[in-house]
Amino acid sequence: MEPLAVNLISLLSSLNRAISIAIVILSFSLLIYILTYNLRSSVARSFSALIACVCITYAGDAALFATTSLESALPWLRFQWIGIAFTPAAYLHFSDSLLRTTNALSALRRWAVRGGYLVGFILVPLAFWTPLLVYDGIHSPGLTQFRAGPLFWLFSAYFFATVLWGAYNTIQARRRCLTHTSRRRMTYLTASFAAPALGVFPYLLIASAPSTFLSQAAFFTILLVGNLGIATMIAVMAYSVAYFGVLTPDRVVKHNLIHFLLRGPLLATVVIFVFLAMPRVAYILNLPREAILVAAVTFVIVVGQLVINLAKPIIDRVVFHHDREEVVWIQELDRRLLTTTDLQQALENILAALCELLRVQTGFIANIGARSGPRLETYYGAQEAIEAALRTIKVDALVTAARDGRSKELFIRQDGFWFALLRSQSRDTILGLLALEADDRTELSEHEQEIAATLIAQAERVLEDRALQHNVFNVLRRIIPELEQVQRLRGATRYTGSPGLETLPLSSPIQSPEFTQMVRDALNHYWGGPQLAHSPLLGLRVVQESLAQHQGNPVRALRAVLGQAIANLRPDGERQMTTAEWLLYNILELKFIQGLRVRDVAQRLAMSESDFYRKQRIAIEEVARALMAMEQQSLSEEGKVHKTSEITEQ
Repeated sequence: MEPLAVNLISLLSSLNRAISIAIVILSFSLLIYILTYNLRSSVARSFSALIACVCITYAGDAALFATTSLESALPWLRFQWIGIAFTPAAYLHFSDSLLRTTNALSALRRWAVRGGYLVGFILVPLAFWTPLLVYDGIHSPGLTQFRAGPLFWLFSAYFFATVLWGAYNTIQARRRCLTHTSRRRMTYLTASFAAPALGVFPYLLIASAPSTFLSQAAFFTILLVGNLGIATMIAVMAYSVAYFGVLTPDRVVKHNLIHFLLRGPLLATVVIFVFLAMPRVAYILNLPREAILVAAVTFVIVVGQLVINLAKPIIDRVVFHHDREEVVWIQELDRRLLTTTDLQQALENILAALCELLRVQTGFIANIGARSGPRLETYYGAQEAIEAALRTIKVDALVTAARDGRSKELFIRQDGFWFALLRSQSRDTILGLLALEADDRTELSEHEQEIAATLIAQAERVLEDRALQHNVFNVLRRIIPELEQVQRLRGATRYTGSPGLETLPLSSPIQSPEFTQMVRDALNHYWGGPQLAHSPLLGLRVVQESLAQHQGNPVRALRAVLGQAIANLRPDGERQMTTAEWLLYNILELKFIQGLRVRDVAQRLAMSESDFYRKQRIAIEEVARALMAMEQQSLSEEGKVHKTSEITEQ
């Protein structure tokens, strides 16, 4: 009975170790995913802080399973407290960001967030170097932990109080949601909000470590089930956060996240399970364990990728069941569209097959619709002979010959070449010209004519498909700005107190990825020039509002707004020319407002010209941020006015 009990405890401990490592992989993967795709969202950034605390804590937990003594475990126990100490602050930060997205602003919450991070910085040294918070410790596989110090109970009260406050804030954010979609996502966040706290808090400091077989088995079983639940809840939280701050359709966000989880965390977790499940013996099947392990990991990675690829259509049908037909059509279009290189290679293959069929060494396909004359698409053979033929082609004579009764002939002979006009399927449009070097034959055999006619028809289809795709791409280029605007309107989640969709700008420059470049161009022509007079920044609402103060002159209004954005960057106190605090403002004021040369500005600021250009780039980015803040404040104030007018009318 005793060996069986030991094996059961060992199995449960190993499973918990594997799940802890899986949570580290999952949390780290979600951290880099959110920072990559949602960095502009304050909700995503605060969630990244929370998930980083989970990652640090579970990384220490996974490392503790491999320690052999209390001395080797102490550094990892202290490392865990970096995540534990900052979790309350990250909770407040995350919940405050959620409420701020619903236009529920609070100075108290902002100061509480700052205070929480300050408390975290105090708790870390207390845990590292004093016995006030934690001290000594016990070491046992899966049960290694500190002992509670005199201040631990105060920390516990602080920890759960902040978590409860954060949960209350999240519930309030959910109540402020007006649309079904936003309320559903906020419900997911509310339901899974406790996951990081459940996974991070050191419960063993409160309860004594289990000593009997039954208590240990029960403990490890509860821990295993709890960790599985925590991993699921963290994934649900990340799923909800992934939609904040993105303009891509929900379908694309869901597709990217699911396939990232399959190819990243899931596959990495399977690899870890292979490592842990491999018997710890020197030889397996008469081969070293390392050789079998390498082969097993390689097999899992290769086969795992293949399985995911094969399962992709099934996964997409489940995920996109409402838009299944349209998604299938989009995927089919993605597979069938040909690039310019694809079409070029198709023409090259057709031309090479014709040259091989007729045993000639020179041939080419040309576009005869170009304004500058025939343009070479692809060729086979001596380039000099082809260029000479292009210069002497009589296209009108070829067209006339085709109309004068010789249209039934496959080729028309001219200047030592056989020419074939490539037409559209309707035969009313000439798409191009195919030419082959002519030999002494007066006519082709029936077999040669049949194959040549098939190849020429294929060349015609390639050219017609290219023309059609070109038209499709032109249409897409024209409608993409409208599609982006639709995505902005779709992503404009409605909350209590938020401005309506009618207050959203249809094409605000601050939404453009080129906004910083727009600011740079306008500053370069600050005192006059086309980049100021025709700047897209003239469409900013804050510029439109200042027109009345500048006699309706948009250039003056934009110059004044830019000047105000620069003035907003001016530090308090007496101006200094060489201090770091004043550096960015001085660069902007001297270079753009006073209009001094780069060399003169660099000399006055005691810096090299190369350093000046680096700092100038940073300064312009700060102006762009200041201008964006002014625009957003203007939009917010207009939304408040709109809301007030609605209430008055009611």
